[in-house]
Order: sequence, then C-alpha cells, then structure tokens
Amino acid sequence: MTTSLDAFPLIPRDHLFGNPTRAAGQISPDGRWLSWLAPRDGVLNIWMAPSDDPEAARAMSASTDRPIREYMWAPDSCSLLYIQDKGGDENFLLYGINVESGTETTLTPFEDTRVMLIGGSEKYRDRILIGLNNRDARFHDAYLLDLNSGELTLVLENNAYAGFMADDDLQLRLAVLPNAEGGTDYFRIVDNVVEGAPFKSTGIDDALTTAPAGFTRDGKTIYWLESEGRDTAALLAMDWKSGVTRLIAEDERADIGGTLRDRKTGEVLAYSVTYLKREWKAFDEDIAAAFAFLRKQLEGEFGISSRTDDDRKWIVSNDPVVKPAASYLFDRDAGTLTKLYTTRPELEGAPLQPMQTLELTSRDGLTLPSYLTLPPGADSDGNGVPDAPVPMVLFVHGGPWARDGYGYNGHHQWLANRGYAVLSVNFRGSTGFGKHFVNAANLEWGRKMHDDLLDAVDWAVETGIAPRDKIAIMGGSYGGYATLAGLAFTPEVFACGVDIVGPSNLETLLESIPPYWEPMVAQFHTRMGNPNTEDGLAMIKERSPLYKAGDIIRPLLIAQGANDPRVKQAESDQIVDAMKEAGIPVTYLLYPDEGHGFAKPANNIAFSAVAENFLATNLGGRAEPVGETLAKSTAEIPTGSQFVAGLAEALESA
Repeated sequence: MTTSLDAFPLIPRDHLFGNPTRAAGQISPDGRWLSWLAPRDGVLNIWMAPSDDPEAARAMSASTDRPIREYMWAPDSCSLLYIQDKGGDENFLLYGINVESGTETTLTPFEDTRVMLIGGSEKYRDRILIGLNNRDARFHDAYLLDLNSGELTLVLENNAYAGFMADDDLQLRLAVLPNAEGGTDYFRIVDNVVEGAPFKSTGIDDALTTAPAGFTRDGKTIYWLESEGRDTAALLAMDWKSGVTRLIAEDERADIGGTLRDRKTGEVLAYSVTYLKREWKAFDEDIAAAFAFLRKQLEGEFGISSRTDDDRKWIVSNDPVVKPAASYLFDRDAGTLTKLYTTRPELEGAPLQPMQTLELTSRDGLTLPSYLTLPPGADSDGNGVPDAPVPMVLFVHGGPWARDGYGYNGHHQWLANRGYAVLSVNFRGSTGFGKHFVNAANLEWGRKMHDDLLDAVDWAVETGIAPRDKIAIMGGSYGGYATLAGLAFTPEVFACGVDIVGPSNLETLLESIPPYWEPMVAQFHTRMGNPNTEDGLAMIKERSPLYKAGDIIRPLLIAQGANDPRVKQAESDQIVDAMKEAGIPVTYLLYPDEGHGFAKPANNIAFSAVAENFLATNLGGRAEPVGETLAKSTAEIPTGSQFVAGLAEALESA
C-alpha cells in the first residue's frame, strides 16, 4: 500500500545545500596531522588536529567570503596548500599555510592567472612543479616552486602545449599537444627541451579515452589509459626507453578509472572500474585484504581519500546513499576503522531514498547507463516502479564529456523528497564507457544526444514512472544547454525547464572560451561543429536554442553567474531577452559574485528555494516557502518573479 508523501518530512534545504559539518578529510603524509574542511564563521575553511587527538582542532585558513573547496598537503607535511579564485572567475591562485606558525603565503601572487599542478615528488618533498599562465593566458609555463621559501624558478617557457608530465626527480618528461585532427600528440622532453616530433599520437576517436597516467618512481615506466585497438580504455605500462608496452588491466564494460599506487615505487597495486557502480580490483594481496575488510565493515561504496607515506594509515570515505556520508581513519596494522566525522549529521534519520541503477536503450541501440531515485513512499513493493506515476525531473549532467555516477546525490535526494522521480541518463558523449560511446556524440549536440534524453522520457512514461505531461528537464552547463534545447527543439515534451549556466548560442560559446582552452579548439570544432566553415557555422546556428527561442511554449527558469568564464552571462541574457520579446514566461536569477555554478551555500540555497517553488508551480510537487533565502544571498532577479509561487512576495520583503 502506498504511503502518502505527506507522511515523510520535508528535508530542509540548508541540510542538503548548506555547509557540511566536515568534509574532505585527509591525513598528512607523515601521519602526524588530520585535516578537513569545516565552517569558520559560516565559511568553509581548512582545519587541522593532531592525528591522535582529533578534538584538538584549530582553523588554519581564514577565508571570509568564498568557501575553500580544494586543498592538499605538501609532500613534506610542513604546509597545507589550497587554491582559490575570485568571484567564480576560475583564475585559481595557490596558497600555502605553514603548519607550525600558521602563516599563510600567496605562492602565486599574480593577477588574471590560473595555476596548474604538474607534479610532486617522493624524493624532493619541499617543492612541486606548477604551470602558470601569467605571461600568456593561453599557455602555462612550467615552474619549480619551493613550498617553504616561495621561490619560483622557470623550468620551461611554453608557447604551444596543453600540459606536461614530470617524474619523481621533478624533471619534465612529456608534453601534450592537441593536434589539428582533434586528437593528441605526445612529445618527449629531454633536459627541458621538447623534441620536435611526437613519439605517440592519437586521432579524434581515441582523444578522450587515451591519456598518460604517470611514471613509476624510478622514471623507467609510464602508465597509460589507452583505447587504441580496443573500445574501452585499458591500463597499460610502457617501458620509457624501448617503448615496449604491456597490458595491465582492461574491462569491456567501461574504461579503467582510478589506480592505487605503491607509495615508494609508484607501481600500480589496484585499479577501479565504474560502469554502473565503482568496483576495485587489487593485484597486491595486502591491498586485497584491506579492501575485503572495508567492504565487510562499511555499507555502500567507499573510497581512499588520503594515505600516509608508509601506507599504514588511510582516510576512507564511505557513501551509504541512504545515510549521510562519513569518513574514517583506517589503521591497517591495528586492523581498526575509527569514524572521524559524519559529513552532514543533520541528515541522520532523514528519509533519504535509494538510487536505482538502470540500463536504458536508445532508439539506435546504444545502452545508456542511468540512475533513478523515487519519492519516499511511492514504491510500496520495492520493484523500482512507483505504485502510480509521479511527476519527474530529468536531471542532465554537464560536460558533456563527463558522466553521472552512483551514490548520494544531493539533487536527487532534494527533488525526490519534494515528490519527484529523478532520472539521470548517461547520454552518448558521456565519458567512462569507451570511445564508441563518446564518439557517437560527435556533431550530435541537439540531435542524437538529445534523442537519448527523449528516449529516456519515453521509457519513463511507458514503464509507469511518470505521466507524460508532468516531466521537467533540468541541468547545469551542458545540462543547461540540454534544458534549453529540450524546450526549444521539442517544445511539447517537457512541462518546464530549469537551466543552470547553460549556453544558448553555440557560436558565441565557442568564440568566448577561456584562453587556456585554446589548444583544445580543434577538438571542440570536431565534436561540436566548426564555425570557420560555412556548413559548420550553419549547423552550429541550427543547434543553438537561441534561434528557436520563439518556439518555446513552456515556463523556463534560468540561473547564471555573472563571472562565469566558460558560459558567459550573455548566453543567458540573450535568450531571456528573446523570450521576453516573444511573451514567453521566463524567470531569471543572476548572481553577481558567482561563476560556472554557485559556490556559496547561501546562493545555492536561494537557487534551490526558487527552483523547487518553480517546479511546484508547474509540476505540483511540494516545496518549502522561499522565505528569507533571497535576502541572505546575492541573487538578483531581473525578470519573471511573477511566474513562481511566492517569489514576488519574497523578493519584495528582501
């Protein structure tokens, strides 16, 4: 018997999208310290504590505006490193915090610069190699950075290459250069000079499924993830001197993903494959035993977040899906697993829902790995289909050269709790499923990539997941484009759409890509269309929702960061203007201090408040009132507040 949705409490938005209590736990290489991200005066900062006394924690950073989202330990354990940009502009600078003194230093003190990590070292632990594009925004010059003095030494001036790889001696060994065919050329580097001819090349077919995966510590072997001669990316080991290559692992279902390396030798001890769920496979008996222990102790999926130099202590993250994630300290010698924290303890006891794994089929026979979450109480017999069809949100991932995966998903849990089935589809072009799957999307923006989403909608209707007239489409970046394409190209299919930083005009998108993406332009042209040719430009315009904005008949919510360097504000402005001119309902949220997505929790919460009330207005689900969320955020609403229940009143009070 179906249990009414009303029997399950609304999960507060701030429990899902506010600051985590703790996150991103790590252990210092020497094992003396534990670290994590946690709020300090409401902003995520880095905290640290002795590993034998986690309660004796102190804040190490003092960001007062943007949350710190990515940090790492210096190899010598003497400092904590983090990157930060300004207002979402993605010009990330590198900062270091001395562990003993607490002194913070800007290690890359430049304007309009984006730092890139090239490599660290087991041997030289007080320095790293980084790339800086402060001389020429298109290319990253290679520098040796002394982490304790801050001294920068130029290693190689770069006027062509997209990236470099170094060995454990911090010697540059390999340069990467996208080629005119949309593939990639790989060059050896000897004494900081790039050789004139590549030693290895890929065409467009293998470009997204082949890449170097690092050297062993002695520099004699380089690992590759490579799809040449096969469909999925296999793990290979190549003798650097002779070029002789041997197969380490492959899986016909999906590309080889992450690896676990020996801390001293750099040799692969284990690898992961993610088809529907992630699977770890170990070559080393001790690692296999450790994995078996963790599987027995933990519910759901686990990952290894951090390891000490001696590899005897690990930080293990655990995702049970239907419970909040947690992190543990695993002492391999003692055989103990000690919980360090629960990331969002406020979700303990909340009605979190399981995620189903699916294999849908496209109209031309591709298998589309997908994920479905149903509202609480909707599926009384647990067969994966609701007792009666419920409204649905098709949530489309960004990239498009990325993928959806299994695990706790805040957007799935939020929307399911509001009464919607949530379906995420790895449409063609998604990465991780082999080169045929990726390349099936070439020149198919707005066509076969969109057909895959439409096929998923048809499956949901035919299976009894959702009624045909109660399906929304929502997503960010490429998912935002898919939303605009869905409403513009197939205006009768979706009841409404939510576009987050999605491009509306592929021509202007390609014209405005960040300068450091310039080496990859040929691949964009091959996969999206070449605006420098007459036919290519015509196709790009045909696939741009802006030119079909007048065909949109269903309500649309658009959210945009003003500082987005990838999808500029103009991408949203122009389609909003076109819809207003045509008299089509559109609501526009603009964040003056955000970029490609929303980093600040207050802004995320304000967006979710508006979005869930927009969906409730158009699909009939439930929602918390908008309340004071707008007043606590930086959101501006240039137009369309009247199209969302309660929004005009909230805006007036704000």
